[in-house]
Amino acid sequence: MNSYFKIIMLLSVFALQYSCSSQNEGSKKDSKPDMSTETAKFSYAIGLEIGASLKNINEDAELDLDILVRGIEDHLNDKEPLVSQEEADEVKKAVFTNLQSVQAEKKKGAADKNIKDEEEFLLKNKTKQDVTTTESGLQYKILREGTGSSPSATDKVSVNYKGSLLDGTEFDSSYKRGQPSTFNVNQVIKGWSEGLQLMKVGGKYKLYIPSKLGYGERGAGDKIGPNAMLIFEVELMSIEK
Repeated sequence: MNSYFKIIMLLSVFALQYSCSSQNEGSKKDSKPDMSTETAKFSYAIGLEIGASLKNINEDAELDLDILVRGIEDHLNDKEPLVSQEEADEVKKAVFTNLQSVQAEKKKGAADKNIKDEEEFLLKNKTKQDVTTTESGLQYKILREGTGSSPSATDKVSVNYKGSLLDGTEFDSSYKRGQPSTFNVNQVIKGWSEGLQLMKVGGKYKLYIPSKLGYGERGAGDKIGPNAMLIFEVELMSIEK
């Protein structure tokens, strides 16, 4: 075990012990530690990572934090394990197999709901006078007309944009980063690529991108779920042929 991994494991123990004890001591749970040192900040950063990992597991499988801490301590102190390696492997395999099944069912449920919500939205949205629907199913609204030429699939463009889900959750924004994004038109999702080629420099469009023209069943990151429809406001700043 390398030294960095040992540090992580030790910090895991401290973080988990604090978590367990704080359940019985409200004042400790609510108190704010001194975060002025690099050690404190590093420890807290590692604690956040540990917490995120535990939360993902604990959503669908029950964890006993006291025994979890005991397992870490016994390993670090080279103590005799309370269960054999064979038994440990068997129970982990059984639990993780069940977790995969539960998570797959959740993903399917989310995918089905997203498709239904998308279909209902697009069906209603396409009846609006200022919304155009293309042959692919992309819908767009012109917020501001541009001038000059439109980009081709092989051009590089500079754009400002913000992206959100149907429920209004914003998942990305070049505005918040304080600078436009630059990329090739043919290196983004299909809905973006098609929409950009409809625009002219200086124009601003609202793109309603069906999941089949977005990230599909796989989704993307933590916020874009399976079959999630995407809504973008896009400003075409410049084109590089």
